[in-house]
Amino acid sequence: MRTILRSLSALALAMAMLPSAAQHRQKVRQLPLDSIVLSDPCILPDDATGMYYMTGTGGKLWKSADMKLWEGPYDVAETNSVDWMGERPMIWAAELHKYDGKYYYFATFTNQKVSVGEYKGNNLERRACHVLVSDKAEGPYRMVENSDMEYLPADKLTLDGTLWVDTDGKPYMVYCWEWLQNWDGTIEKMELKPDMSGTVGDAKILFRASDSPWSHEVVDGKDRPNRVTDGPYLYRTATGRLAMIWTSWIDDVYTQGVAYSQDGTLDGPWVQEKDPITPPNFGHGMLFRTFDGDLLMSVHSHKVVNGRYIRVPHLFRVDDSGDRLVIGEPYKP
Repeated sequence: MRTILRSLSALALAMAMLPSAAQHRQKVRQLPLDSIVLSDPCILPDDATGMYYMTGTGGKLWKSADMKLWEGPYDVAETNSVDWMGERPMIWAAELHKYDGKYYYFATFTNQKVSVGEYKGNNLERRACHVLVSDKAEGPYRMVENSDMEYLPADKLTLDGTLWVDTDGKPYMVYCWEWLQNWDGTIEKMELKPDMSGTVGDAKILFRASDSPWSHEVVDGKDRPNRVTDGPYLYRTATGRLAMIWTSWIDDVYTQGVAYSQDGTLDGPWVQEKDPITPPNFGHGMLFRTFDGDLLMSVHSHKVVNGRYIRVPHLFRVDDSGDRLVIGEPYKP
């Protein structure tokens, strides 16, 4: 009897901790891509289900069988107030990656109630990249079992983490150290544990925002490289050349460039292309191949609708047959 009572008590406690039916209720719609408001779109084609899954900023998920209509949004990122993220953290730039039989959700979480200090008059809210995991592409995504409390230093503002398995066979998180804390944003790498439960060793800077020959801004009346590093994503061309697309600004225009590794590894050195890789007002991209074999880049652009500043996903064709990524025409499913 005592065993039964304990089991019932545990069940009651578990039920009390579950979200209510009202919390589970979501307004699911079917929309074409250009009718979805979403920053930092990342699309994962999942062979197991024959579906495309799209996520980005906001912790939501959309899914589609053909990319013509997208069903969603669904809440898929599950955190709890015990972790450093606190209740209802902001979620930016989420990405989906399949690795070693599981699906991983790389995202930037911000706890606005916690400050890690100030820099040049800016209050630095606790912000960092973290990894969640699921057995299915559609989630839900939860903390990796026995994972580290922090993947990256707690006093360091990091964002836009992505996954790359380098030539040594090891997984790495590649991410940005935010310019608000150093005034010259960086893109860095950190080795991940084989089970993705944390990181190993120290960070290494791959390059800085000021290395860019194409981005610029005016500060104190002087023209200089822009300070922002945003949205790194890695891809190896058909000839084996390692490319990294990343985003910054040309004055007030969001713009994406590309760098290439001279030795074909994350360590580089990295050489920046002189000109941006995408047209103006497109950025924070990633690359994926459709079930039909087309290589596409997903990006977002900015526009103002009825006085509201929004970001909308777009797709471009990409040619990777040579030593360079070449952006083609917009792609319409």
